[in-house]
Amino acid sequence: MGWLSTESIVAVLTAVLGIMASFAVVWYERRVPRRRRIGYRVQMDTPIGSDNRGGQSQADMRLGLFNDLPDMSDATLVLLRVENDGAEGITDTDYTSNGLTVVFAERTVRGVAVTQSGAEHLMDHFAPPGAMRHSGSTISLPRVPLNRGQHYKLLVLLTGGQVGSGVRVTGGIRDGNVKLNRSTTVDDTPPLFSRPARWITILLTICVMALAVIVVRRDVPAPIGCATGKLTVIGSTAFAPVVREIAEKYESDCPGTRVTVNPHGSNEGIQELAEAAAETTGGPPAVISVYDGSKPAGYPQMTGERVAVSAFALVVNDRVSTVDLTVDQIRRIYRGDVLNWSQVGGPDLPVLLVSRDANSGTRDLFRRRILDGLGEPALTSLDCEHKNSPQDRVVRCELDSTERVLRTVAKLPGAIGYSELQAAVASSGLHALRINGQMPSIETIGGDAYPFTEIEYAYTYGQPPAGSLTASFLNYLARGGGQDVMKAHGHLPCYSPEGFIRCQR
Repeated sequence: MGWLSTESIVAVLTAVLGIMASFAVVWYERRVPRRRRIGYRVQMDTPIGSDNRGGQSQADMRLGLFNDLPDMSDATLVLLRVENDGAEGITDTDYTSNGLTVVFAERTVRGVAVTQSGAEHLMDHFAPPGAMRHSGSTISLPRVPLNRGQHYKLLVLLTGGQVGSGVRVTGGIRDGNVKLNRSTTVDDTPPLFSRPARWITILLTICVMALAVIVVRRDVPAPIGCATGKLTVIGSTAFAPVVREIAEKYESDCPGTRVTVNPHGSNEGIQELAEAAAETTGGPPAVISVYDGSKPAGYPQMTGERVAVSAFALVVNDRVSTVDLTVDQIRRIYRGDVLNWSQVGGPDLPVLLVSRDANSGTRDLFRRRILDGLGEPALTSLDCEHKNSPQDRVVRCELDSTERVLRTVAKLPGAIGYSELQAAVASSGLHALRINGQMPSIETIGGDAYPFTEIEYAYTYGQPPAGSLTASFLNYLARGGGQDVMKAHGHLPCYSPEGFIRCQR
């Protein structure tokens, strides 16, 4: 009974409603109204005399009989249409009275003409002995047989009263009636569709739109390999904004999943993954740890997946006008040989080193890629602005996240730090430095000219089982919808044509 979902029921009911509406059109056209019926409508009611008692504007110029005959000052012309708009034809024996009676309230009939082209055979019925006649405000019409949809018209000359005075047609029809119909005048533009046709068209349109929405929703499949359950992603804080957005996208594409992103640094992420594996029985834990570079030695059970090439940036406070440093100058600054920015062509400001803590993969990457494997100076400051001791040569603090490093560098004149490129570009109060004349960008990180780059790895404890949420999310991250997110954040996906060769080095 998997098909018996809410969407399936709505789709079936909508389709049935659309079919019923289609049959309703035919039924209405052919069977409604089912009884015999004669309808009538006033198609013209206009003054032709000089006495404009109806309050309507009219021509001031009249010639011939309109101007010469007596009693024409208040004359009006009425065009009355009498029609069979029922479902069946009407014969002369279907009339239960002598015919139809037309009454013009407050006006006197002065002349009548029956007019309808193409219906000459009806005219014999208006001749004696059952002839049409008029007296005062009344016209008596004979028993005129009318096929379904057939009609005739009366052009009536009237005096007295005013335009718009009531017009009523009465008479008896076996199993039927006589009814006033709504009508447009001869000068009005008739509607393209009748009222029933408009409502049926609207109803059918709604049905089609509802079915289209259901079909689109049902025909857009979830990404191949979607899995359900819970997963935790830890590790690099530099790559965390990318992982968070990819996690939200995966949850949206794959209902029934919960991906929690809780980074505390690359090194701590590896340790947390090892601890989670030790506490989990019955298989590897549903945990992925993202690391800036390859994992440290000592964790042979962990399996890594290359994800992206990331660019990192050296950033300085905007009060530091320097925009370019060589690798040698950077090493001198972090050895403590340069204590003031004026020593490297900058302003007269003390150098403040804002670093990451020991759990940071970005810090380890900075040591390996820029400092030639040498460590940074010892921790000498807790507030990143003042030395803990007068004997300390440099001011250097350690912070536990990329976000805190960027906020601190932006706040303190003379501060320098490092972070993932996109986070640095999005921050105010600081700017990224060129290294050896090369500016970090997604275009330059595919080559070797810019030195501060690294491959992001996603580690699991052992090979994740096929069909598991861990395996599904890894595939989505590296090869699926995650690639667009990584590019938007300035990273080069390893499984893109541009990044594949770079990731294999």
